Amino acid sequence: MEYPMTSNAPPPVSAPPVLDTPRLVLEGHPLGDFDALAAMWAEPAVVAHIGNGQPSTPRDAWMRMLAYRGLWPLLGYGYWAIREKASGRYVGDLGFADFHRAVEPSIRGVPEAGWVLAGWAHGKGYASEALAHALAWLDAQQRFERSVCLIAPANVASIRVAQKAGYADPVAVRFNDADSLLFTRVCQSAPR
Repeated sequence: MEYPMTSNAPPPVSAPPVLDTPRLVLEGHPLGDFDALAAMWAEPAVVAHIGNGQPSTPRDAWMRMLAYRGLWPLLGYGYWAIREKASGRYVGDLGFADFHRAVEPSIRGVPEAGWVLAGWAHGKGYASEALAHALAWLDAQQRFERSVCLIAPANVASIRVAQKAGYADPVAVRFNDADSLLFTRVCQSAPR
């Protein structure tokens, strides 16, 4: 099977770019973030609307961190670690991936946005701030016509973040035997 992104072949990327926002820094996941990342993914309230809703084991968190680091050289995009600029504290993860999800309509080859923030960081506007800057970066790449995000219908906070960022036209889909909403955002620059 031909991979549908061959016309959008990524440039070699050894590490994610660093993005600065007014209050945050988005950067690659250093090994030193692992304990904070594992703790965040183990918080029941954080993962309630993600996947099966179950907290991750430390091994699951480790595999996630490895995947985050591997996305960049393979796809030319991926996930960033979010940290507070003032304190340096780890806030969460945000970025784009192609998880090869079996949903209809197909989103294979389309950057899928995702974000997860530690419980202490909820309600501060950090997700919206980080997502706006990540989307500006994606738009500037001029490689994609659109990006998508997949959100559980009960995850009202993430739906608000997505809509604020320009994701619209939700389509009901089934993924892993659960209802989800697939939102689409048209990139603000045409592919080269």
